[in-house]
Amino acid sequence: MALSNRLKVTPLAANIGGLVEGVDLSQQLSDETIADIRGALLDRQVLFFENQDITPRQHIDFAARFGALHTHPLYPAIEGIPEMIVLDNHKDNPTDNDSWHTDVTFIDTPPLGSILKAELLPPFGGDTLWSSMTAAYKALSPTMQKFLSGLTAVHDFTRSFPEESKVSQNAGDNTYAEARKKHPPLLHPVIRTHPETGEPCLFVNNGYTTRIKGMRGLESKAIIDFLFQHIQKPEFCVRWRWSPNAIAFWDNRCTQHYAVNDYLPNRRVMHRATILGDKPFYRAAA
Repeated sequence: MALSNRLKVTPLAANIGGLVEGVDLSQQLSDETIADIRGALLDRQVLFFENQDITPRQHIDFAARFGALHTHPLYPAIEGIPEMIVLDNHKDNPTDNDSWHTDVTFIDTPPLGSILKAELLPPFGGDTLWSSMTAAYKALSPTMQKFLSGLTAVHDFTRSFPEESKVSQNAGDNTYAEARKKHPPLLHPVIRTHPETGEPCLFVNNGYTTRIKGMRGLESKAIIDFLFQHIQKPEFCVRWRWSPNAIAFWDNRCTQHYAVNDYLPNRRVMHRATILGDKPFYRAAA
């Protein structure tokens, strides 16, 4: 039976984050409820749902209500559900997500968002932080905003996935070679216009961005390093402490996130579905 509009969204930080209550993601949600969730996502940029005992298939079905799903070229997936990646980290497979990044910006149409569920948690640690790239952009001086507007930057698959990385090695030589061939470096705007809100936001990240086009090496490095540090300000962030069956749904177009690697040698298992977005663009304000 479809659920009616009964969401409660409690802000968790000034610029980002909302705790959603009043929805059971194991149920077939009405179009109205999906629209409410999407509206809350645009407003709060990352949403948190607690006590959601859903199966991987229900997880995928919920994600698919927001768009087509991405299949990651390297991460392992649940058998029979290639769109559901498994992030299983422990002392023999430490996380590669303990740096600020935006998911999958190595493709032409980076994700709209990702939906992450806690499957197995360590006894302590393993929090995740998100930072608002809308707030980060607004905090720049007007001079810096003007300078960055219209610039493009290179996003490179191999920055996060070099051949020697654990994820690349686990995938196998043939899979890695094919993934690298299919994902050559490409350009995205440094400042992106959000396709739904129209808000400008920073769109460079330490996971994939290597340089700014048209600048000399040291010039590019100075600007990128400044932006990588700038986005980490606590004022832009929310920190989430996971609980069993908790879910986070973030807008990948205007956020970055960081998985805190403070739980080894304990194990942490998460399932992630990733929703494809559209090609990033910059449009100057009227």
